[in-house]
Amino acid sequence: MYSKPLFDQNCRQCIRLDEFLCEVKQKHPDYHARPVAPFGDSQAQLLIVGLAPGMHGANATGRPFTGDYAGLLLYEALYEFGYSNQIKSESLTDGLMLKNCRITNAVKCLPPQNKPTTDEIKQCNEYLAAELKTLPEQAVILALGLVAHQAVLKAYGLKQSTSKFTHNAQHVLPEGRTLVDSYHSSRYNVQTKRLTHEMFAEVFRTISFLLK
Repeated sequence: MYSKPLFDQNCRQCIRLDEFLCEVKQKHPDYHARPVAPFGDSQAQLLIVGLAPGMHGANATGRPFTGDYAGLLLYEALYEFGYSNQIKSESLTDGLMLKNCRITNAVKCLPPQNKPTTDEIKQCNEYLAAELKTLPEQAVILALGLVAHQAVLKAYGLKQSTSKFTHNAQHVLPEGRTLVDSYHSSRYNVQTKRLTHEMFAEVFRTISFLLK
């Protein structure tokens, strides 16, 4: 029986995204500018789901949340709570390793204006669904932002109305897994203090409790 792979480096199913990435690659020949693979421990109990690669972050470096502002608070927290051997993620060759944690995105390609369409999210959701199936029982999924939250529910075939997105909220998922919500670690959220270091730390304390 055919099963969807977790990731396809050569995926070009979303025409708008593919054309945009080709334009970006022409302007920035040294950028990754292709689908960005999940990064981290293949046996992780914690899966972090973001929205999509950032233009000068993951889209440039080829690693989720690496090279842009959105990754600063995230990797700092991962280091603080023992999931990473380094406090910063700068490039594929910086020696950073994750333990018991993996990072992925709801949409694997950079979308124009960081806004994927509903159809693009739906198309890429098959990869997320396949990745979720690899998680162990009692795993925790951290959704960074509303789109990631909705993508996880969709991947499980759950109605959006069953679980409302709220910062640091916990939602029961099939097979004993738990979805935990957090505001996205974007520059806007951090600089406006919608998401502070303490708020983010509290989310990771929730995760630590769940994994114990």
